[in-house]
Amino acid sequence: MTSDFTDGLGDGFADGTADGTADGTADDSVGGEAEVAGGEEEFEESNGPGLRACLEAILLVADEPVAEVLLAQVLERPRHAVDAALRELAAEYTADGRGFDLREIAGGWRFYTREDCAPLVERFVRDGQEVRLTQAALETLAVIAYRQPVSRARVSAVRGVNCDGVIRTLVLRGLVADSGTDPESGAILYRTTGYFLERLGMASLDELPDLAPFLPENIEDIEDNERTRA
Repeated sequence: MTSDFTDGLGDGFADGTADGTADGTADDSVGGEAEVAGGEEEFEESNGPGLRACLEAILLVADEPVAEVLLAQVLERPRHAVDAALRELAAEYTADGRGFDLREIAGGWRFYTREDCAPLVERFVRDGQEVRLTQAALETLAVIAYRQPVSRARVSAVRGVNCDGVIRTLVLRGLVADSGTDPESGAILYRTTGYFLERLGMASLDELPDLAPFLPENIEDIEDNERTRA
């Protein structure tokens, strides 16, 4: 799944003195190139992993395409050597039928799962890795969504149980965030986040469904009791 690429980079270090002279200029040039090549080999031997291994390690943690020039700067290697190594790796992964590709996209390089494996990856993400909220977390999140900004004590009063641990979990998941403090009691107030709206596919909290049809007829008495306990 790779395309034919043109090299076009670093075809030597010609300095315009290709014509040798009696004073050994041509010999010095050849020796200089050999010294550079030897220096590259020494880099790999004296500094641990080779160029290909270093590229794989960096690209494995990259969350966006990484430009060749940046890779060359980080690894302190010639850009043409980095370019050649990247293309060799990409061709090798394709030839071996690996489950991932190394692609040149948007001016940089990045690992992607192979297109043929997309259905399996989708199934894994949806069924294997998706962490569902517990019933307690869902109830707590609903109270915060409809009562925000609201304190932990108020949430606990509505649910009838201590919700401190559940709220901490919701904060860690990025669904709930600190929204300042209550001017009267000084208690920390909580609200839902943009990520909460994103997960529910809503543009704003105005799209939350109306709770009125699901509330008990004596809701006013219940709320008065909640305020007394809070």
